[in-house]
Amino acid sequence: MSTASTRTPESRYGRSSDERADRTLKIVGAVLGAVLLAVIGWFGYHYVGQNKISGELIGFELAEDSVQVHLEVRKDAGVTGYCTVRSQAEDGDEVGRADFRFDGDDTRIDRVVTLRTKAPGTSAELLGCHAG
Repeated sequence: MSTASTRTPESRYGRSSDERADRTLKIVGAVLGAVLLAVIGWFGYHYVGQNKISGELIGFELAEDSVQVHLEVRKDAGVTGYCTVRSQAEDGDEVGRADFRFDGDDTRIDRVVTLRTKAPGTSAELLGCHAG
């Protein structure tokens, strides 16, 4: 005895809507995955390959109208650039922001800079370093 098939013949009725939806979802997923990988690769190359200067905030000392900021900057030889530092008050308002320029042939620069503030600051933050 044979069992009766519950599937309809594809030659007569075509594929079911579930099979078409599955195929469409697979194609859309593959395209979105490829786009995501391309975007991650582009950002990674831009961040690692194009960033010729980087910095790290080692520490800071607060004063009434300024903040002494200890920065360590690493850069390629001969590259000029700047690092942006800011200070905030206790309530979160920005009380000071400045760009500090780094140039020369040194590849590692360890420097203490003074950030003037319009009110007493409670923090210092390195926003980033940029070549140029």
